[in-house]
Amino acid sequence: MKLLPTKILGCYEVFAPVHKDSRGTFTKTFNTTTFKEAGLCTSFKEQYYSRSKRHVIRGLHFQLPPDDHTKLVYCTAGEVLDVVLDLRIGSPTYCKFFSTTLNAETGNMMYIPPGVAHGFCTPHQPATLVYNQTTVYNQKNDTGIHWNSAGISWPIKNPQLSERDLSFLSLDDFISPFIFEKPLI
Repeated sequence: MKLLPTKILGCYEVFAPVHKDSRGTFTKTFNTTTFKEAGLCTSFKEQYYSRSKRHVIRGLHFQLPPDDHTKLVYCTAGEVLDVVLDLRIGSPTYCKFFSTTLNAETGNMMYIPPGVAHGFCTPHQPATLVYNQTTVYNQKNDTGIHWNSAGISWPIKNPQLSERDLSFLSLDDFISPFIFEKPLI
């Protein structure tokens, strides 16, 4: 596995080797030793996936403390434009975002620390995204930032969104409870 830092401190794009043969592919999506050696969280408590149609935007989601969490996300079918937005006060990348394409063919993943919102869109085709989280879902503390308020250039003109995602506060109106802590390594 290869972990590449993104421009958002604490976020990594993870590249796992994809083994291909006549039967298809095999990809290892997590290795405790690799993550521990990099100083990353390895205690995932919940996993789920979403299947999204073409032209869908989901996000920008996160959970508030004390249920904030680290996420590891990857695409098992199709392709998504994956986006992270730093909400940690005091971070050098506060209110900045990073985006990359995740797809099943390359097997790349996004590691997202607490205090960083996550969203994605499906510009070309349906996609399945798997989420691993270090805390269990808590509806009371689950929220987000309005998808169109952080200066992200989404590649979809008329996206399909949930009522919930449409109801989120704009980035300018959000008062962040997240405080940036310098990584130990």
